[in-house]
Amino acid sequence: MTQARPIAFLNATLVDPEKESEDTGALLIKDGLIADQGPRLFSDALPPDAVVLDTQGLILAPGLVDSRVFTGEPGSEHRETLSSASEAAVSGGVTAMVVMPNTEPVIDDVALVDFLLRRARDTAKTYVYPMAALTKGLKGESMTEMGLLAEAGAVGFTQGLGAVANAQILRRAMTYARDFDLLVETFPAEPTMTGQMNAGEMATRLGLSGLPVAAEAIAVDRDLRLAELTGARVHISPISCAESVQAIARAKKKGLPVTCATTAAHLGLNEHDIGTYLTFRKLMPPLRSEMDRLALIEGVADGTVDIITSGHDPQPPENKRLPFAQAAFGGTGLETLLAASLSLARNGSVSLPALFARLTLNPARLFRLPGGRLTKGAPADLVLFDADKPWVVNRDISLSRSKNEPFDGQRLQGRVIKTIVGGHIVYDALDHARATLP
Repeated sequence: MTQARPIAFLNATLVDPEKESEDTGALLIKDGLIADQGPRLFSDALPPDAVVLDTQGLILAPGLVDSRVFTGEPGSEHRETLSSASEAAVSGGVTAMVVMPNTEPVIDDVALVDFLLRRARDTAKTYVYPMAALTKGLKGESMTEMGLLAEAGAVGFTQGLGAVANAQILRRAMTYARDFDLLVETFPAEPTMTGQMNAGEMATRLGLSGLPVAAEAIAVDRDLRLAELTGARVHISPISCAESVQAIARAKKKGLPVTCATTAAHLGLNEHDIGTYLTFRKLMPPLRSEMDRLALIEGVADGTVDIITSGHDPQPPENKRLPFAQAAFGGTGLETLLAASLSLARNGSVSLPALFARLTLNPARLFRLPGGRLTKGAPADLVLFDADKPWVVNRDISLSRSKNEPFDGQRLQGRVIKTIVGGHIVYDALDHARATLP
């Protein structure tokens, strides 16, 4: 990619999660970095060679770091490729994706980590950071070569959509991770307990098998105990219920090195939104009760929930156009992560800088990535957006290869205008609108 001209953003609302600030000012991008920013920047003169953009008060913030993204590459490219996922991502203000190892073949080998990194460099508009499998083939039977995988570029280790049933194997993996300061991400589900949606009155009314909150609470309790036993850095993602929030809050008070995430869908929807068997809202973990949803929001507000992610899990039509009990779990979310999350700032649950800490700074710090900051010298990975612009989600025009968007048909507020990665504008809403005109 050729070096871009400097870009000067004027009259922007600068949201800096690191400084917890929200101020009117200007920002200069040069050589792929934030060269300077602040309220008095350009008060004397503009750089003569810069592209000047008067934002007229739009919000300029660090680009989103989405910590839980599934793609189909390699092996199931009809679901999603790194390229198509990145197209969806930049339209939603996401500049970095942490991708899960649940592919065909599983990302459990150094060569596959290298393949993903090279493929991302060649085809993706965002930064792509692979997580490697915690166990070989994701079978839960033996550990992967975690040290070698980390050296190859894996930013953490996970089973993705499943839990390690054998606690002794998980303990060994956590102990190894502690010794080499590696991150273990666990999925909060007791594998022997199954169901199609949240257990309760709604499941009974719809005639569907219910997955109780206890299935998550049991797994969270076990993983927290193993984190305490081993001292490993453990990230639990995504949580969906009040019991998990409470358990993780207690663990943090004890000083355990644990973090957690939830998805924008679990913050914005509940079990009643499944309505008449809407399969694109069949998620794992399932949408829970309104009480659980409110507890997750409170967890975001008080810092118990560190990260908000999309949980982007593309599924092709043949996996979703089925009776609810037979349909696959999973929903996309790269394009709606920002807009869906903005409702938390709009209703006063969190400040805008605090919200962006959960979307940018916290995941960047957890995975030790360079993004999430708006300070001088930081990478110029940014999103410019109109927080007040309403729009209706339409999965038929999604940039993802799969159209299983949980917020389909919902009216959201907050639209991305431009996304910048490495100092280059990789998404422009006006250009995109022109390109899609008939």
